[in-house]
Amino acid sequence: MSNQPEGIALVYCEGAFRTANGKTAHGLVRFTRRYHVLAVIDSECAGQDAGQILDGRACGIPVVQDIAAGLAMRTPDGKGATHLVVGLAPDGGRLPASAREQLLTAVGAGLNVDSGLHDYISEDPDLVNLATKVGVRLRDVRKPRPARDLHFFTGKIQEVTSARIAVLGTDSAVGKRTTAVKLVQGLNQLDLAAELIGTGQTAWMQGARYGIILDSLVNDFVSGEIEHIIWQAWNEIHPDCLVLEGQGSLMNPAYPGGFELLAAGRPHAVVLQHAPGRKEYDGFLGYPIEPLPVQIQAVELLSKRPVVAITVNHEGMTAEQTSRACEDITKQTGLPCYDVILHGHEALVQHLVQTLDLVRQP
Repeated sequence: MSNQPEGIALVYCEGAFRTANGKTAHGLVRFTRRYHVLAVIDSECAGQDAGQILDGRACGIPVVQDIAAGLAMRTPDGKGATHLVVGLAPDGGRLPASAREQLLTAVGAGLNVDSGLHDYISEDPDLVNLATKVGVRLRDVRKPRPARDLHFFTGKIQEVTSARIAVLGTDSAVGKRTTAVKLVQGLNQLDLAAELIGTGQTAWMQGARYGIILDSLVNDFVSGEIEHIIWQAWNEIHPDCLVLEGQGSLMNPAYPGGFELLAAGRPHAVVLQHAPGRKEYDGFLGYPIEPLPVQIQAVELLSKRPVVAITVNHEGMTAEQTSRACEDITKQTGLPCYDVILHGHEALVQHLVQTLDLVRQP
């Protein structure tokens, strides 16, 4: 982690910062060790504070009109941007045609470009030729390693003695990673050594020390890669607790993630992230989200471990509605329910410490 932040970043999120398709940008605005975020690019929100839009609290990161406006920005010590980071996370993970033109502009202006989408910028001839001419780097976070470098499941997960908490969700783009990051931060604040196991490109962009990019792996190696990265983190730093970032949801028709995390990661407990305001899966009209008790039942049946808390995404809801929804969920499920953005993460962390009897190991 000593080489971070790697640079000063403009986060490209044109037309998406107010939507779930901007979730990578959202994560970088809230927290990243990999970059110093200078500005977010989205003409629809230009002139506003990114944190104010996202969480109702100013964070000092402005939203600007375009790349030219971002290039004019400076840090307090007078430094300009060194990177353009693609903050878009559209359904299917494809790079919009309009974004490609903006990437050419960024490269021409001398910016390194990092992308976490499935269209690899390092294989685009125009971008590659321009980057070579200018002398900047194109980096595809989602580009998988060769199969020879991947791991098959072996059972060595049984060696791992660290407590493992999985943060799963009832839908995609529902806030699992944000809750997982908050959990790690809260456990560390209690002098417990906690580490995030990232499973997507945004966690990598946030600077997670240990992680994989689950949705670009060959299926045969998904379980093995999950097992190996958990084992590697335990073997190298022996943390008290590992927090596993979920992907998709068990019943999402397009992103049925989470099963391998339960099967291979073998968590001791599950926190389930839920958006009470959603009635259908994100981006898929006509596909109703199964009731929360059914989702809990499915997780517990597959994992043979308990769901110990519900965390909520308050999108489309007022603070009063969110508090009422948390109360209703507790009545419905018998589980404590928290909004870590609106109400903080402290109560959830204390609940997990008590539930799992977490103590600092000598």
